[in-house]
Amino acid sequence: MRSMWKGAISFGLVTIPVKLYTATEQRDVSFRQVHVKDGGRIHFRRVCSVDGEEVPFADVAKGYELPDGEMVVLTDEDLAQLPLPTARSIEVLNFSPADQVDPILWNRSYYVEPEPAGTRAYVLFREALDRTGKVAVTKVALRQRESLAALRTHDGVLVLETMLWPDEIRAADFPFLDQDIDVRAQELRMATSLVDSMTDDFHPDQYHDEYREALEQLVAAKVEGREVAPPPEPSAEAEPASLLDALQASLDAATKGREPAPAKRRTGQAGRKASA
Repeated sequence: MRSMWKGAISFGLVTIPVKLYTATEQRDVSFRQVHVKDGGRIHFRRVCSVDGEEVPFADVAKGYELPDGEMVVLTDEDLAQLPLPTARSIEVLNFSPADQVDPILWNRSYYVEPEPAGTRAYVLFREALDRTGKVAVTKVALRQRESLAALRTHDGVLVLETMLWPDEIRAADFPFLDQDIDVRAQELRMATSLVDSMTDDFHPDQYHDEYREALEQLVAAKVEGREVAPPPEPSAEAEPASLLDALQASLDAATKGREPAPAKRRTGQAGRKASA
């Protein structure tokens, strides 16, 4: 892997020099926009709205538009000179219980590797987080924006989780939240039993992207000139008469595969004694 940021974790008076690596990657099937008639690729050009000329990427800068329409041009040099202490430092603000950080705030994950001079302090910091069950709440500037972030441990490595700011989370404003919806005790007991019957340890390796696999099979079939069979139609089943009936049917289906097979009936003298 190639590091995308170098700096240090600032932890009280302790400084731990580290590197950051992008921890995740998307495995989507990539497509090009093409002309359906002949398969030619569609090109998008950067054209200036003032002189109509195509602009090379090296001459493209960022612009902030004022309310009156005037444009303030900002170059990479301007942005690099921002007086941010977090530009080269992961500043630890405080420590919090891990279960208090709502996952809705998570944005991107980065592996944190120590520089050789900071390995001992890094391991000490990691062990302190493990022992206390806490995450370090931090601030860091990455990709030209300052983010709230959390440092946590994962498989012996520190992981930096950049987070959204609270004002970037939309409010869940839905009409049903104001309604007084009655949930019957029997339905709740049945739903709880269904959850219990379907509970298992989480092993992410047992799940896979069926949509991506279907796309890859579709592309392969197109290359080979084969017809692609449409997915089978879902079998028509009678809809349950009520929510309770649906829960009962779901519970029956979930527990059917977990019940032990009935013992075979023995024959002969032992069988007669057992029946007696």
